[in-house]
Formats: sequence, structure tokens, C-alpha cells
Amino acid sequence: MSKEKKTASMAGRMLRHLAGTHAAARRAFPSATLKAIQANIGEGEQRHRAQIRVIIEASLSLGAVWRRESSRQRAHELFARYRIWDTEENCGVLVYVNLADHKVEIVADRGAGRVVTRQQWQEVCRVMTAGYARGSYHDSTLQALAMLHDLLAAAMPRQGDDARGGNELSDKPLVL
Repeated sequence: MSKEKKTASMAGRMLRHLAGTHAAARRAFPSATLKAIQANIGEGEQRHRAQIRVIIEASLSLGAVWRRESSRQRAHELFARYRIWDTEENCGVLVYVNLADHKVEIVADRGAGRVVTRQQWQEVCRVMTAGYARGSYHDSTLQALAMLHDLLAAAMPRQGDDARGGNELSDKPLVL
């Protein structure tokens, strides 16, 4: 890529992140949608042993954009910050949505990461981003979470009275 294209690309990304406000995230994910996501996670986790956390971020800081921090890097940072790795079976799964970059990233701890293929994770992300491109945040998020629950239920089904101490991560989506 030429220097001019890199500069234009960086400027465009900066503008997207400047325009990405918390209010824009709340418009895309209103209270009813956040409650539906929370209910979906709670119901889905009754079928498998994984723990799912959804974090939605309107935009990155300008410093992060300037450093060329990717959505994937940010997802890993949030995975650590919110201790999604800290589950008894190492089965935490972060679904990270970066609205300004139009990206969805899934970061899975080793327990869940071993049983679902990279292609399967990517398909869940594709369902969300395709829906988001149409402005369908509510339905595409719920559809993707249903896919995720199906994958995890097949790979690591919940068995009777699970020995792990119940719900280890909050089901409530976090909007940053």
C-alpha cells in the first residue's frame, strides 16, 4: 500500500473513531436489545459449560487508533481486563463488537478454544457483521449467539448438576 493510501486509511479510521460515541452504541444496542442479549446468554449457558461475555465498544481512543491497535488486540486486552479467562474450566468466551471498525472478534480461553474450530468462530462473526451492515444489530446478534450456543452445546454439553459453581461471568452485555 502506498504512503498516500496508508495516510488516507489512517485518517478515515480516525474520523470513524471520533464519530463513534457512546450514544451511537446505545442507539445500535438499546436497552431492549441488551436485555435480550443478556437473556439469550443466560438461557444458552444452561446447555453448555462455557461462559460467554459480550462487550460492545463504540470506538477506540485516538491514542489506540494512532498506535494502530487492531480490534483483535483490543479484544485480547478486554479479555484480560475483565478476567474472562478466570473460569474453573478455562471456558470463557468474549464476543467483542467494535462499532467504529465494523469488527466482531471472538476470544476464547483454552477450554472452549480447543473444541470449536477457527472457521466456526469466524462464521459466528460473519453472521453478526453481515447483519450489522444491514443495520440489524438486535436480530443478528441473537442469531449469532444462538449459533455459538449450538457449537458449545455440541462440544461441551452441560451435564446434570454441573460441578462448576454456576454462572461465573456476568451475562449482562457491557457497553463501553
